[in-house]
Amino acid sequence: MRRRISALALTAALAGGVVFTALPASTASAATATCKPAEMRQNIANLRAKAKRMKHEGEPEAARRANAQADAIQKRLNQCLKTENESSKRWS
Repeated sequence: MRRRISALALTAALAGGVVFTALPASTASAATATCKPAEMRQNIANLRAKAKRMKHEGEPEAARRANAQADAIQKRLNQCLKTENESSKRWS
């Protein structure tokens, strides 16, 4: 009897933990689903300008990080635009 209760309690705790850890991941992905192309392009331009300025000031590592951030935003923008383009073609 004691083993059965322990096993049930452990199973319930594990199942609750799986549900608890799965919830934040789904809300985080839903939050990043919004696409603002104008704002993203402005962020890319600002980061590229910052990278150029940092490189000119002699800080290549900071310039590399700013360029990497700009590349990441550009990649998300391209994915977002591709998704919007494909979804509009699907239903028309």
